[in-house]
Amino acid sequence: MARSAARDGGYTSTRKLALAGLFAALGVLLSLFAIPVGGARVLPFQHAINAVAGVVLGPWWAAGAALVAATLRFSLGTGSLFAFPGSPFGALVVGLVYVYLKRDEAALSEPLGTVLIGAPLGALLISPFLDLGAAGGVGVLMVSFALSSIPGAILGYLLLKALRRAGAIR
Repeated sequence: MARSAARDGGYTSTRKLALAGLFAALGVLLSLFAIPVGGARVLPFQHAINAVAGVVLGPWWAAGAALVAATLRFSLGTGSLFAFPGSPFGALVVGLVYVYLKRDEAALSEPLGTVLIGAPLGALLISPFLDLGAAGGVGVLMVSFALSSIPGAILGYLLLKALRRAGAIR
């Protein structure tokens, strides 16, 4: 029933749940600082949170935190439907890359999940309702998601380095 601390990244499930809740809350709070780019509102802070959460919590907890943040942001009107395909896949990819590499540079893989998985999925599921067309929708979303996730991943990586230097995370 109890998982070993070594196998679970040093954190208990209770601690991971608390941290996931904290990351989700930060995502909602920081969504107030959206940057308008064209018709989109980019949220690099959410991608920074995804990058940190993927490394600290692992793939599934990080994706869950991103999904909770997306749901709350959408419910509160500070996020759009595009948060659902974008955010969780970025966090999931960071967590999976970190499991393989065991290096903080895994945080820089966040755009792979957001842009290469989330944007096509968003175009497939949501763009038909916005009359963007299939090909146009993918291109528009990939650029929009990249404008948010690339700076966010870099910010998340720098934040991870600062947190490690300060001794705040293992």
